[in-house]
Formats: sequence, structure tokens, C-alpha cells
Amino acid sequence: MQDAGPHTPIHAEPAQGDEQNAPSWLGHASLFAVAAGLAGLMFGLDTGVIAGALHFIGHEFQTTTMVDEWIVSTLMLGAAGGALLASFLAREWGRRVTLSCAGVLFLVGTAACCLAHSVPVLLVGRFILGVGVGLAAFAAPLYISEITAQKDRGRMISLYQMAITIGMLLAYFSDSLLAAGGHWRWMLGIPAVPALLFLLSTLIVPYSPRWLVTQGRHKEAASVLGLLRDNREKARAELKRIQKQVNKDQTGGFELLKTSKPFRKSFALGLSLQALQQLTGINVLLYYAPKVLERAHFGSSAAIWATTLLGAANLVATIIALFLIDRWGRRPLLVTSCLIACASLVLFGFVLKLHVAGTWGAVLVLGTLVLFVLGYALGEGPLPWTLCSEIQPLKGRSLAIGCSTFVNWITNWLISSVFLTCMSVLGDSLTFWMLAGFNLVFLGVALVFVPETKGVSLEDIEDNLMRGERLRDIGHPVSATLQADVKTPQAVA
Repeated sequence: MQDAGPHTPIHAEPAQGDEQNAPSWLGHASLFAVAAGLAGLMFGLDTGVIAGALHFIGHEFQTTTMVDEWIVSTLMLGAAGGALLASFLAREWGRRVTLSCAGVLFLVGTAACCLAHSVPVLLVGRFILGVGVGLAAFAAPLYISEITAQKDRGRMISLYQMAITIGMLLAYFSDSLLAAGGHWRWMLGIPAVPALLFLLSTLIVPYSPRWLVTQGRHKEAASVLGLLRDNREKARAELKRIQKQVNKDQTGGFELLKTSKPFRKSFALGLSLQALQQLTGINVLLYYAPKVLERAHFGSSAAIWATTLLGAANLVATIIALFLIDRWGRRPLLVTSCLIACASLVLFGFVLKLHVAGTWGAVLVLGTLVLFVLGYALGEGPLPWTLCSEIQPLKGRSLAIGCSTFVNWITNWLISSVFLTCMSVLGDSLTFWMLAGFNLVFLGVALVFVPETKGVSLEDIEDNLMRGERLRDIGHPVSATLQADVKTPQAVA
């Protein structure tokens, strides 16, 4: 099945002055990137609302700790399956159709959750939502990376992470407002409105020009690029680069994985980045923040409002990262992020260990958690999505991003399903020190393997990778001489 292209070729060419002066972030590509980024808003809403609702769900259905863990983690299990399904859908049907499917699942899952009359029905609804989140988490960063200009790519993909943080903040805020009445069904039902808006937005965005070229639909790809770029010459040049990249290797993702050592390296790095993002502990902290804060002697209402503050910190730091990612670059931002996150979790563990009471205790608990969230959101949050969409070769991109997104969610599920148990068995301090250790591992991976891809085209990154360069060195432009001599993936296998 193939998408039908919605656009006819564009013949109008903007004036030269407009080409030079129009800000790129005001163009069609940015508009469509924002529309696709609404997937992140749904991601944040659907994962965030459960933090405030869990207490009231437990009261109504008399749940145990293990059932609470399953109510939270079932969404992640569905998302892991959705990520694998997304790899097939995005390759065969296109990125846009995959996003539309996610929108439908968001609506169905939200309805099932807010109308649930039993825990099993709630679990089914959470699983359906998870499949939608998995589809969106795969397709949205991939789509955004393929429609935006290289100078804006990092910033535009980070919009997706910012949308996640906005969604989580809105979820925490609505939970706080509804907590007084215990209206957990309203908490779980609120995401239906943005889910409908997201579904409608997927019907107006164009198809990825890179995907169209892989389907042999070159005229449609030229038309879409003409819409996305600020002049026709840029669009023609980019189309030629994409066609050259596609024609260079006709093997599929699985075949490329078997035959190409460079692809196996970038594939492994993508898996590692996504697993480590979850092992930082950010999501389990945000899912269970009210419970963690209650263990630190916060009242129920204060814990929910404090969780809202964590969501606000997440949003502020993500906005900062949005402006720094294409200025500082990927590596400096990620290294800084890992250092702050690791140090703050070590401090938080000591605060819990010392049992500091009173106002100072509350300030220290909340302060160290806010510092952790700020550190995470600067780099560990947005950069795995950005890098995973940049470092993979076009022919293996769907497979690699699908598998890395699957690893992200299966790791999320594993850690979410045992987090409360770990706190009970290992103790609060040791649990958070263990998470600090994972942040330290993330720092090591960033220093040794992560390339600096700022301002480099996806085609140049792929050429460097397939020529056998070290992973950390693939983020530089390819000279004209080298472009003529770039080897095929089979030649460097």
C-alpha cells in the first residue's frame, strides 16, 4: 500500500531577497514539524496523567503495589510493540500514515481508560494508548528529521521533546486541579481533545520526500521539497543527494544489518542511547513522583503540586536545549546533561539517607529533584531522539529507529514495573544511587562514541559512516573528492 501524494509540482520561485531574508523557522517545514510534534504532546499527556490518577484509581479498585506498577507500565509494553509495528508501517505506508494510525489509537485508548469499570479494562486501554505512543515516538522524530533543512534539524527534532514536556506539564497541572475531587476519569479523559487535533493535523502534512524517493515517486518528492525549501535550487540539489543515496544501495534494512559492519555500529549506538535514556530514571521518577515525594514526608496534595513543579522545570530546560542544540552542538550538551543528572541523583540519595526533616528537608528534596530534571532535559531527553534519526543510513533508518524505539520502551517498561519494588527492597537511597550510576555510564558513551552532527547533512553523515569512519568522527561534511569515491555499504562490510 502506498500513499497518494497530495501536492502538485510547485513552479513559483520566490524572489532572491525573500530567499535570503526569510527566517527558516517561519517556513512550511517548521509548520509541518510542529504539527508532527503534536505526537510528543500526546506522548507527554498519556504518560503524565497517570502520576496524579494512580492514587485515586488505587483507592477505587483497591489495588496492590504490583497492580499499580502494571497500570503504569502496561502503556510502555504497548509502546514497545508499537515501535516494532511502526518500523513496518513507516517503510511500507509512509511516515504520515503511521502518525495518523497513532492518532486513532490515542482516541480509542483514551476512551477505554476514562470509561474503564475494572482494572483489566483500564489495562487494555493503557496498552492501546501505548501502541499509539510507540507509533508516534518512532514516526515523529523520523519524519521531522526528513523534512527539515540540515541547519534547523536538531532544533526541530527537539521540538518533539519539548512537546512531550509540555504534555507532561499539562497533565500534572490538570491532575492537581482535579485532585481535590478525586476525578481520575476526567484526568485520563482530558487527552482526547489534543488527540483529535493531532489526528486532524496528520491529514494536512505532506509525505516525507526521502520516503517518496524510496518508493520511486520522484515527481512527488520534488513537489514536496519545493514546498519545504526556500528556493527551487536548494530543493533540486537536495533531491539529487537523496536520489544518489537511495540508488547507492538497494538492500533493505535487515540485509544491510547482516552485510554492513558500519551500520551494525550505528545500530548498536542507537540501541544504547535509547536504553540509557530510560535508565537515567527520569520517567520512573515522573510517573511515581507523588509516591516518591510522599515517602519523603510530603502530603498527598503537596506531592501532586510538587510534581507539577518538576514538569515545569522539565519544560524550561527543554526550551533552553532547543536554542542550544544547534549552537553548542550535540556532544557538549549531552556531556553537560549527564554530569548534572548524575551529581543531582547522588545528592538526592544522600538527602533521603540523612532523613532531613522540616522545611529544609522539603527544600533539599525538591531542589535536588528539580536539578536532576533540569540536567536531564538539557540533553539526555532530546538528544537520543535527535541522534538516532541522524546517524542511521537511509536504507536502514526505519529498522534502526524502530528497534531503538522498541528498546527505549521495553527498558521503560522494565524499570517502571520494578521501581516501587526496588525502593522497598533496596531502600530509597540505594535505588537512586543505582540510577546515578546509569547516568555515569551514559556520560562514558557520550564521550567515547557520540558524534557531533550539528549542521551536517544526513547524506554526509551516511557517507562518513559507510566509509568506515569511527562513530564519533562521522559528523563532518564530505568533500567533493570524497563524495566521488564513497564506497557502497557492501564494500566496507
